[in-house]
Amino acid sequence: MITTIGTLRWVVAMTRVVTASEVLDGHVALDIECLDRIYLNAYVPILQSSGQVVAFMTQHLGLPIPSPALFDKIGQKFRRAVASFAEANGIPWVKFAKEDRKAEVMAPYLKRAAATGRPQVAAIGVAQEFQRVWTAYRRETSTAAPQFTFAKADRRVTCYYFYLWDAGFGPAFIKVCAYFPYPAKVYLLTELRRGSAWSGGRTGG
Repeated sequence: MITTIGTLRWVVAMTRVVTASEVLDGHVALDIECLDRIYLNAYVPILQSSGQVVAFMTQHLGLPIPSPALFDKIGQKFRRAVASFAEANGIPWVKFAKEDRKAEVMAPYLKRAAATGRPQVAAIGVAQEFQRVWTAYRRETSTAAPQFTFAKADRRVTCYYFYLWDAGFGPAFIKVCAYFPYPAKVYLLTELRRGSAWSGGRTGG
């Protein structure tokens, strides 16, 4: 724009903000053929608040007092069930060290399972990790019956990694915390492209 003031002429540049999308328009393309990884979080919906924990113990389990002693009791039962499942089915049992790279440790088990062509639990990994779990604090009351306050905190607990091989999805693992409220994660490696280390040279979508 040109502005004249008396005998002087000023040239004023008019500018505007250019967005990132305008800069990249026509220069960058995003092309997705398939998902390589899918990561899901799993949880028990009725165990996410302190009131739900109390209701689970008193209404669902029929206990007269919602006691935190139940946390360890259920956890111990679950740990025995996992160990029994592994032994009964001849599934390798792997204890992870703190510095272990889990993917590298489990790679031989997954490749061995892939070679069979059958869906299966390739191995079960065990680790001690910090998880957000329920804890309890006893309240001081004038009554004879004990009362507890429930709150979530980070605690080091046992976690199980169920490493799986599936003919369609390929390698995956399900991680389950063995302590109340039993948070879990599902991790899928959907690598079915030609020449993939897990696909055996198959072509997938």
